[in-house]
Order: sequence, then C-alpha cells, then structure tokens
Amino acid sequence: MSTSQVAGGHKATLNNPKVSEEAKEHSRQELSHLEQSGALDEARASRDGPKNDGNVIGGHKANLKNPNTSKASKEQSKQFLSSKGADM
Repeated sequence: MSTSQVAGGHKATLNNPKVSEEAKEHSRQELSHLEQSGALDEARASRDGPKNDGNVIGGHKANLKNPNTSKASKEQSKQFLSSKGADM
C-alpha cells in the first residue's frame, strides 16, 4: 500500500463520525509522523512528476475528435501537437 493510500485512510478516519476519538487521535499522530518524516512530500513528488509524452499526445489527439470540446481547446491541442511534431 502506498504512503498516499495510508494517509488517505487516516484522513478518512478523521472525518468519519462513527470512529472513536481514540482511533482519530491515532490517525492524527500517524499523519503527523508521515508529514514530519517527509514521506508525503516524496509521494507527492512521484505522483506529480513528469507525464508520459505518449499519453499527453494521445489526450490532445482525442480532444481534436471530441465534438464536445470548444474550438479554442481544439486549436490549443493542434498547436501542442505541432510543437511536438506529432501527426494529427
């Protein structure tokens, strides 16, 4: 289980009215420990890291074919694809 998932579980515990105060205090301590250790920062950095270029290009290509997107959005996707040298 990832650090982000563990933190999410503790956050859910804090917001659940059916959980005892003792369990909530334990979750507060665990979240505090995760924050102080830097583990959450590392998890955020890996999650927010560089995107897969193939997926980004695929998303822009899909945008061009989507009838529900605006002309401005499609133009932005065309410019992005041109800048990457991708086929449209």
